[in-house]
Amino acid sequence: MESVPSRIASFAARDHRYVLLGTSAIAFAGMCLSSQARPAMSFLANAFVVELVMYYLLAGWLVVAAAGLLFKLTHWNTYAQTSPFTKPGAARALRFGSYLVCVMTAVLFVDRAVMGFASAWSAASASSTMPDDMLTQVLYMFQQGKQTYLTGIATTIELAVFGTVIAFFLAILLVAVRIMEIDRSDNDAVRFAKKVGVGFAKFYSTVVRGTPMLVQGVIVYYLGFGVVSSFGMSITEVNAIWSRFIAGLVVVSLNSTAYMMEVLRGGIESVDPGQMEAARSLGMSQWQAMLKVVFPQGIKYAIPGLSNELVINIKDSSVLSVIGVFDLAFAASTVAGIYYKQLNAYLVAAVFYLIMTAVASWLLGLFAKRMNVAATTLGSTSDAKMTAKKAEA
Repeated sequence: MESVPSRIASFAARDHRYVLLGTSAIAFAGMCLSSQARPAMSFLANAFVVELVMYYLLAGWLVVAAAGLLFKLTHWNTYAQTSPFTKPGAARALRFGSYLVCVMTAVLFVDRAVMGFASAWSAASASSTMPDDMLTQVLYMFQQGKQTYLTGIATTIELAVFGTVIAFFLAILLVAVRIMEIDRSDNDAVRFAKKVGVGFAKFYSTVVRGTPMLVQGVIVYYLGFGVVSSFGMSITEVNAIWSRFIAGLVVVSLNSTAYMMEVLRGGIESVDPGQMEAARSLGMSQWQAMLKVVFPQGIKYAIPGLSNELVINIKDSSVLSVIGVFDLAFAASTVAGIYYKQLNAYLVAAVFYLIMTAVASWLLGLFAKRMNVAATTLGSTSDAKMTAKKAEA
């Protein structure tokens, strides 16, 4: 059996390897940053000697790390006992050296990346024509098309928030229909209505989850346009009633309803069947037991999947630009059409989508924590579809 000192030495050796591996990657990143051109606002521009010293210190650290890792490869089984890097003095030196490497790399990051961004922002603000370098071009296009992007962001948030809320209440109604069971006291009319309701809920879920939102958007918009225009209204009157935003909101709501219905059903079916039996034994009807006992517990299990539908809708609503909904994706397309820089325009949109989903995920995590449930991250409707299929199993 391995002695306590040997185990301590083994843990110390493992810790040193991690320090050497991790900080060598940081040191290499610092050297790459130092090799880049200084931006206009660089605070190291007049400190060439200081930066040169930092560069060679980082290079020296890479040499030390390489020597330590090479020694490990050649003394794999006896590294903890024979390596000079595991000695107390060397261990302290490595620890303080790793701190110094992190500080130097952080300084170089601020000088090159942060001040580089500030320099590009200033150059974009002062420019009256399209700049030459890509970062300044991206910032210039954002500054010139800021109002367009902000309008698209507002529309995306409205579609995601209102669509998710509407879908939640529709999903509650549909899941109530979906889980209906025929009771012995039901007459023939009630039995028939329940069968029709369950069949409709299944059909709706299958159709919506089996077709892309982009296709649904085109069908819903032009179908609604045709129905409204059939009343003899002019194009202007039809657009006032059946706008592209309304059509997009209907699509997001109907699409999310199908997924949220299955998530809710999975949460309800996760409740112990004994809860329903106990409630029925106390004299409650099927609906009373479901409403007062099963549903409050089931919705708690379904909260992570339900709340993550908001994150999904923020991203997937981008396909509605195909019917002219002025969301963030449509705003990016508009700006790209002005400057003929598609990549730059969509990079701005990607950053804002990332910010929105990150904020939404953080808020949903706080909500889940407050409700004492585990937050589950769902990336897209395909993930929600997998969750729904698991619920059906």
